[in-house]
Amino acid sequence: PQAMTVGDAIDRYIESKDSVLSPATVAGYKRLREHALQELMGIRLSMLTQEAVQRGVNKMAKGKSPKSVRNAHGLLSAALAVYRPDMVLRTTLPQKKRYEAAVPSGEDVQAIMAAARGTKEELPILLAVWLGLRMSEILGLKGEDVDGNVLHIRRALVDEGEKGTKTYGSQRDLPLPDYIRSLMDPKPGEHLVKLTRRSLYC
Repeated sequence: PQAMTVGDAIDRYIESKDSVLSPATVAGYKRLREHALQELMGIRLSMLTQEAVQRGVNKMAKGKSPKSVRNAHGLLSAALAVYRPDMVLRTTLPQKKRYEAAVPSGEDVQAIMAAARGTKEELPILLAVWLGLRMSEILGLKGEDVDGNVLHIRRALVDEGEKGTKTYGSQRDLPLPDYIRSLMDPKPGEHLVKLTRRSLYC
């Protein structure tokens, strides 16, 4: 540990956890390692100070969300707990921002549905509006998840690949309205919605 840099410590921490954490979590850690608090990565662990950490956090907070800053600081703190346990961080972090969800009105929903009718986006929009599916769940649906007029939610498709639903309780069976069912052409092994995450988000 005396010869390790901060970046070395984080790399080794991620490597030590890659078989027990989800692929999405590991990928998120790797993104933080590559893009967050870069001015700290070359500093030797033995030379790292609280002041340097605070300055790095201050700089990151100018261009990133409080959540991103807190995630990066959390990863740094976890690595330090293993490779420099004598250093306990007391960093002042940016305040969390309250998220205000925009709820569309009934008229907005009707307008969205009317605009989507007959397009390749109609099915995913209806799955989200009427059945409350997350984007990752919509993209994860396959032909075998359709059983008559019942839709089985069993998996999600994220950037890192296919995985189980967000929580065990997210696995559920939903009744399919006839119109939504008519938009489906279920084939085993094939995704019901063949759009990319980016195109669906846009």
